[in-house]
Amino acid sequence: MTEEFTFIGKRVPKLDAVDKVTGRAIYGHDMKLPRMLYGKILRSERAHARILNIDTGRAKKLPGVKAVITGYDIPDIRVGFARDNPILKTGKVRSFRDEIAAVAAVDEDTAQEALELIKVEYEDLPAVFDPEEAMKPGAPLVHEEAERNILSIMTQSYSHGDVEKGFAESDVVVEDRFKLTWVAHCCMGTCFCLASFDHAGNLTVWSSTQMPFMSQRELSMALKIPPEKIRVIKATIGGGFGSKLDTYPYEPICVLLAQMTGCPVRITFTREEEFIASPTRQPVICDIKAGAKKDGTLMARQARMILDNGAYSSWGATTPLVMMQTISSLYRVPNVKYDVLVVYTNHPYAGAMRGYGNPQATFVVESSMDMLAHELGMDPMEFRLKNANQPGDVTGQGVKITSCGLSECIEKAAESIGWREKWGKREPAEGPIRRGVGMACQLHVGGGARIYPSDGCGTTIKVDDYGKVTVITGSTDMGQGSETIIAQIVAEEMGVPVENITVVNTDTAITPWDVGAHASRTTFIAGNSARLAAADAKRQILEAAAEAYGQKAENLDLRNGQIFVKGEPEEGIPYAKAIRAKHFRPDGDLILARGWYEPPTEKQDKEFRGNISAAYAFAAQAAEVEVDTETGEVRVLKIAAAHDVGRAINPMAVEGQIEGGVSMGLGYGLYEELVVEKGKMLNPNFADYALPTALDMPPVDPIIVETIDPEGPFGAKGMAEPANNPTAPAIANAVYDAVGVRIKDLPITAEKVLKALKEKEEGG
Repeated sequence: MTEEFTFIGKRVPKLDAVDKVTGRAIYGHDMKLPRMLYGKILRSERAHARILNIDTGRAKKLPGVKAVITGYDIPDIRVGFARDNPILKTGKVRSFRDEIAAVAAVDEDTAQEALELIKVEYEDLPAVFDPEEAMKPGAPLVHEEAERNILSIMTQSYSHGDVEKGFAESDVVVEDRFKLTWVAHCCMGTCFCLASFDHAGNLTVWSSTQMPFMSQRELSMALKIPPEKIRVIKATIGGGFGSKLDTYPYEPICVLLAQMTGCPVRITFTREEEFIASPTRQPVICDIKAGAKKDGTLMARQARMILDNGAYSSWGATTPLVMMQTISSLYRVPNVKYDVLVVYTNHPYAGAMRGYGNPQATFVVESSMDMLAHELGMDPMEFRLKNANQPGDVTGQGVKITSCGLSECIEKAAESIGWREKWGKREPAEGPIRRGVGMACQLHVGGGARIYPSDGCGTTIKVDDYGKVTVITGSTDMGQGSETIIAQIVAEEMGVPVENITVVNTDTAITPWDVGAHASRTTFIAGNSARLAAADAKRQILEAAAEAYGQKAENLDLRNGQIFVKGEPEEGIPYAKAIRAKHFRPDGDLILARGWYEPPTEKQDKEFRGNISAAYAFAAQAAEVEVDTETGEVRVLKIAAAHDVGRAINPMAVEGQIEGGVSMGLGYGLYEELVVEKGKMLNPNFADYALPTALDMPPVDPIIVETIDPEGPFGAKGMAEPANNPTAPAIANAVYDAVGVRIKDLPITAEKVLKALKEKEEGG
C-alpha cells in the first residue's frame, strides 16, 4: 500500500476528454463515405401474427430508392445466442420490434418514405405476455418448432450443501416474491452500422460494437463470408452498457443492403427506434427463501427465478449464470438451491445490460438479507458483517476469493452514512416526513469471466525514434476510459510519460485479439496484457542502451523518460536517444514488443462449479432517504458507495464509475420503467421515460477500498459493473427503515409506497 508510483494511483484526465467536449470526436452518426446510401428497417405492427403478404412494389418505384429487401429475398439468416432470430422475418412475427423489410436510399427522408409505402398484411395470432402463463401446457407457442415457451439451453438448476437441512437448522426463515421490470440502456449514442465492400469482395464494417472480434465472427457465421474478408472498425461509442455486446439483425441487414447495391450503406437508429429495437434489462420474477440461526449465522438460501426473455434470445439469455453466482456466493452461505427458467413471450427481447443480471439478483438477495436481519432483531449492517466473504474463502460454487474488502466496505459505507446514529430511529424530519437508512452489498467478477475458451487479450507496442509509444490493444473503449487506464499502466511499467503514449484499439485488421468489453474485464485482462508488453518494450530499450553505452542492461533503469545507471538518476539520457542509436548500427532493429495475458481461470463444469474469474469485486452501498407518508414520495438524501477495487489505477476514473453506476442504480430503483402493454412499448422517448437527471442525483460519497489483488495489474480489479448493482436494494432497504414497508417490485414509485402504507395501516 505504501509503494511509490509515478503514474499509478494518479488522477489522470481521460485521453479522449478534449476531443469529446470540443466536438472533435467522430461518432458513427458523423461518418459518411462517398456514394453512401441510407438504410431503414420496417418493423412489425403486431405482437404475434402470420405474415400473409408484403407488398414492396410502390417502395421499389420511388425515385432515390436503390434496394428493398424482405426475408423472402434472402437465405434464412439468423442471429442470437440460440440462433432463433431471423434478421428479416418470414412466416410470422413474434414481437412489435420484428424486422419485416429494409430499404436503402439516397437520403434518410427517401428511405423513410419508402418504408411507408410498404404494405404488410397480417393475420393475428394468440399472444403470450405473462411468463408464468407462457410456461403452461397449451399456451400459444412463440417458436412453433419448440415444445414449450422455454429456452431449454438456459434452464438451470444449481445446489450446494443441503438446503432443506439448512432451513431445518435455522431459527428464522423468511420468504417472499419480488418482481423486477424492463429498463432501457439510454445510451446517448444510438445503434449504428456502416458497411462497405471493396472491389475484391472484402467487407469493412464500422460499428458501435463493444466486441469487434466477436462481431467479426458473428457476421461471418450469419452471412457465410470468410472471417478473413471481414474487417470491423469500432466507431467512437456514445455509451454501451451492454447494449452493443451482441450482433443484432440491423447489422447483417446493413451488410446485405451494401452487397446488393454495391454502395456503402449506413443504418442509424432514431431515439424512438433505440428504445423499441434495442435490448432491455430482463424482467424477473423471483421467489426467494432464506434462513439463519439466532446468532445471525446464515444457513440457507433458495431462489426460483422466472426470466421474461421476450421473443428471441440474445446473449442476455445467459444472465442466469451471473445471477447464480450472487445467489450462491454473496456472503458465506453453506446451503443453496437455485432454479431458473428463461421464458419466451411476445414481449421485446432482453439483452446484456450493466451488471448482466446482477442488479436483479442483488436486489432480491439484499432485500432478503434485510428481512432476515429484522426477523432476528439484528442490525442489518452487523448481520452483513457477520456473514461477509473473506480473503481465502472458496464458496460452494467454487468461487476462489483472493482479495476481498467486503467487511471494510460495509464499515466505511456505514460510517459515511452515519449508520449507528440513524438506523432504526424512524424519527420525523418534518411533519409527515420520515427518514431512514439502508444498506446493500454486492459480489461481481472483477477479473474477467471465462465464458469462451479464451478470456485473454493481446497487446503490441511500437516505440518510434522520438520516443512516441503506440500501444495497440485488443481491448475496447466504449466511453469507460480504458484507454487512459492502459496508458497509465504502460507509462508506469516502461517509465515513460503518459503524454508520450497513444492507444489504438479500434480495428480488427490492426489490433491483437480480445474477446470484448464485458464482465468488468478490461482493466484486469487488457491491463495485464499491456503491462507484459510494456515490460518487453522496456527490456528492449535497456538492452539497446546497454550496447550503445557500454553497460549491462541489468544495471540500467528507465524512469520519467530517462535511462540511467541504477542509483544515479541524475546522470540519465533520454530514452529516445538510445532507440535512435539502435537504428544506426549495421544490425539495427526496431522496438516492437508484445504481450498476451490469459487469466488463470476455468470454465464451469456441468454442475456450474468452477472459478470463472481471476478476481472478484465487492462493494457496500448505504442510502439515506426521506419518505413523505402523505404522498409516498421518496427522496434520496445521500448514497455512500464503498467499493473494493484492488488498487485504483486512476482514482478520478474510479470515482466517475461509482457515480455513474449509482446514477443507473438510482434510476432502476426509483424512476425507470419501460411501459409495455400487450407487447407494445408505450413510452419510447425521453419525454415519457423517467431517466434521472443531474437534478435528481443525491450527493454521492465514492469510497475507494484498496485490497491490492495479487493477480491484477499493479493490484487492480474491474469495478465498472459493481457500481450499479447494490444501489436499488440499498434505497429499498432505507425506505423500509424509514416507514416500515417493503417494496418488492421496482421502481419504487410514490403510488406503491402510499398503497403499502395504507395496507400497513389497515393491517393488510
